[in-house]
Amino acid sequence: MRNALGLMLASVVAAVVIAAGGWFYYSARADQGAPKTVAARAADPLPAPAKLAAKDDVETTAAIAAKPAAAAPAPAPGPAMPVQQKQACANPNALGVARVVEIDTTGGPGFGFEHFKQFDFLTEKEVVLTFDDGPWPVNTPAVLKALADECTKGLFFSVGKHATYHPEILRQVLAQGHTVGTHTWSHVNLNSKKMTEQQVKDEVEKGFSAVRFALGTNPAPFFRFPQLQHNPAMVTYFGTRNVAMFSTDIDSFDFRKGATPEKIVETVMTRLDKLGKGIILMHDFQKHTGEALPALLARLKAGGYKVVQMKAKTSFQTLPEYDEALLKDLKVPTSSARPIGSVVQTVSQ
Repeated sequence: MRNALGLMLASVVAAVVIAAGGWFYYSARADQGAPKTVAARAADPLPAPAKLAAKDDVETTAAIAAKPAAAAPAPAPGPAMPVQQKQACANPNALGVARVVEIDTTGGPGFGFEHFKQFDFLTEKEVVLTFDDGPWPVNTPAVLKALADECTKGLFFSVGKHATYHPEILRQVLAQGHTVGTHTWSHVNLNSKKMTEQQVKDEVEKGFSAVRFALGTNPAPFFRFPQLQHNPAMVTYFGTRNVAMFSTDIDSFDFRKGATPEKIVETVMTRLDKLGKGIILMHDFQKHTGEALPALLARLKAGGYKVVQMKAKTSFQTLPEYDEALLKDLKVPTSSARPIGSVVQTVSQ
C-alpha cells in the first residue's frame, strides 16, 4: 500500500517538475527572442531617411527629364549642332547671317563700288554691315547688342588710339564673332598735303599694331581709309602687305550734324532699295547709330535682305618696329607684348 502511494506521489512530483521545466524552457526562448524584436524596432528609423533620399532622387530626375523633353525636337535633324545654334541665337526670327565669305587678301584687293569695281561678290539682296571709328563706350556696346539681338555679324574698322583707350570693348567685338580690321592710328586724312609718305605709313602701321595690342591677337588684314580718302601710294603699299581695302556702296551719313535714328534708317534703305545690295558704311563711334540699328535691321529683314559676313583667310602680321614703338609710347613694359596664351595657360579645369 505504502509502495503504491509512494509511486503515485513520485509521479505527481515528476509531472510538476517536467511542467515547470517546460515552462522555464519556453519562457527563456521567448526572452531570447525579445532582443531581436527590440533590435528590429530600433532599426525602424533607418528606412525613413532612405525614403526621403528616394523621394529626392525622383524629384531631381523628373526635373532633369523635363528639360530634355522640352528640347527633344531639336536633336532630330542632327546631333548637337541644332541645339548649339538655338542656344547661340535666342531670337527664332532673327536676321542672322546668310553666308560667310573668306577673303584671300594677297595683292591687296579692294571692295566697295564707290572706289573698287573689280570684285562684285554680293548677289541681289545681300548686304555687308560695316562700322568705323570704334571702339567707344556706350555706343559700340549698343551696336553690339543690336547685332546680337538679331544674331548677325559685322565688320569693324577700329581706330588705333580708340583701341588703346578701350581694349576691353574691342575684345568684346572680337569675342562676339565679328571681324576686326583697322582705320589708321588717329583717323587723319591720308591724302592731306601736310602728311609725308613716311607719316602716312606710320599712321597705317601703328594703327595695326595698336589694334593687335588691344585684341591680344592679330587683326584681319582689312583696312578702310579715313574719309574714304585713298592715298595712291598707300594703295600700292597695301598690295605689298597683302591688305584688303574697303570703300562702300551705301553711306549711312550717320556722322552728319542733325542725324537722327530715323534719318539714318531712311538714308540707308532708300539707297539700298535702289541698288539692291551693297556694303553699308556706319560708325559705332556715333550715338545715333546704335539707336538706329534695331530699326534698320528690322527693315532689312522685312525687305528680304540678307547679311553676308566677311572674314580673312589669314591674319595680319604687324611689323616689330611699330609694335615696339607703340609700347614705348604707351609706356608699357616690353614683357607685356607677349600674348597672354604664352604666359598664362589653363592646365586643369
